[in-house]
Amino acid sequence: MYLLRAQSAQGRTRVDRRTKVELFEQIRREYEHGGGTIRGIAKKLGIHRRMVREAILSAVPAERKRPARESPKLEPAKAFIEAILVADRKAPRKQRHTAHRIWCRIRAELPEVEVAECTIRRFVRKRKMELRLVGQELFVPQSYCWGEEAQVDWYEAYADIGGEREQAYVFCMRSMASGGAFHCAFPHASQQAFLEAHERAFAHFGGVFKKLRYDNLKSAVKKIFRGHQREETTRFIAFRSHWDFESEFCTPAEGHEKGGVEGEGGYFRRNHMVPVPSVANWEELDAMLLRFSREDEQRIIGERAQTVGAGMLLEREHLRPLKEGFDLAAIHYPKVNASGCVKVLTNFYSTPLPVGLEVQVKVRAAYVEIWHQGKCVAQHERCFQRQQKVLNLEHYLEALTKKPGALAGSTPLEQWRAQGRWPASFDRFWEALKQRRGKQSGTRAMIDVLLLGRQYGYALLKEALEKALDLSCFDVEAVRLLLTARRSGEREPGEAVEIGALRAYDRPQPTTRNYDQLLENYPTNGVIQ
Repeated sequence: MYLLRAQSAQGRTRVDRRTKVELFEQIRREYEHGGGTIRGIAKKLGIHRRMVREAILSAVPAERKRPARESPKLEPAKAFIEAILVADRKAPRKQRHTAHRIWCRIRAELPEVEVAECTIRRFVRKRKMELRLVGQELFVPQSYCWGEEAQVDWYEAYADIGGEREQAYVFCMRSMASGGAFHCAFPHASQQAFLEAHERAFAHFGGVFKKLRYDNLKSAVKKIFRGHQREETTRFIAFRSHWDFESEFCTPAEGHEKGGVEGEGGYFRRNHMVPVPSVANWEELDAMLLRFSREDEQRIIGERAQTVGAGMLLEREHLRPLKEGFDLAAIHYPKVNASGCVKVLTNFYSTPLPVGLEVQVKVRAAYVEIWHQGKCVAQHERCFQRQQKVLNLEHYLEALTKKPGALAGSTPLEQWRAQGRWPASFDRFWEALKQRRGKQSGTRAMIDVLLLGRQYGYALLKEALEKALDLSCFDVEAVRLLLTARRSGEREPGEAVEIGALRAYDRPQPTTRNYDQLLENYPTNGVIQ
């Protein structure tokens, strides 16, 4: 007997299609070469005569007809679901009913209808596709010439930097012809970081692409008009003019228009930033991302013939040449306020210049520079919060010489303590000065000591104060002497020189023993007047 039937999951029998094709082949052989009859073949194989006739007519079994199944549980709720889906056609796209929400409403508003959620999901999915509320969009594959286009985007990732988990904004530029990509991270996706990352990417690829494609990020676009028209930022226009490339912006909310860089960001994050990387600082994180980018140059994307790295070498000949870098800093001209600070964007930064003076401020990706008369007088790490004060105690030392009482509770001192720039030895030396000279004079002397740090460096000042504490020497000039000796260093001993005939002029070392006889003329228990 030929095995025809297989047991299904529900306990019923079903005919496997491959088995049925093999059965049809056996039936046809029996009929054509075995000389059997329809009745005899049916009896021999244990099948119906109708199947024998069907096999004789065609070697391929006919598709099984699937009868339409009734849904008695769902039928009472169909009209309710239809009304919801029709109303959703006019509702905002992100505020339409999901299948789960429809099922919850049926349970609440039609308690007599007992239907499973999976049944509702299948029906809602079918009706939404018929009403064109959902559907799969068709995408057209694209081809690119060497050096023609690259796509640019930011994506977010996390990294443990210096023992703390921080959010990193990773810049990515991907070549569409070769598939090569460049990644670098910043603590904030500012315009200066955006432009700086472009120049680093150009250096990585060895040239400039003809066209760069972006989404509508604020670093480049101020306002979106109809179609592809955009009002671009002044700095981005100047940067684009300097590097001589074309820019093209995607339709809002249509990320597939730059799908290459979107996919690259996801691939890189999944394969190289899992688990969460742990580094000492941002520079080490950038070095790690660059190393991973170079490792990816060995892979082959899709059905391409060569590796990513080989494609980048071929593409380099078609890129526009590099040139001198663009001045990436944003320029501001604030005035020094009564707190000795200048307001830059939304934060305040200290400066050693007098109140009311107008200065030039250069805002870069990671730090802020304050310039006056062609000289950089202050530099601060850039703050990305709002209404914060970034203060350097060194900028207030001249003012504190006149107001020494303000040092103990000053905000610059508090920030130095928080940054680890005020070691415990400074407090011990300050306390010793106040005990010997009084609170005000001791604090003024401590300020004079801090002024020495500006001249000799605060690392040397820390060593000098620790040595002065060991010697119990609490004087400003003594600290200055220690700093001078530390800077000059220990002198090397001189080499021995043969003096020859000059030994004839040797004289014995002088002694004070001859003066001891003068003491004999004075009484030992009296007081010499």
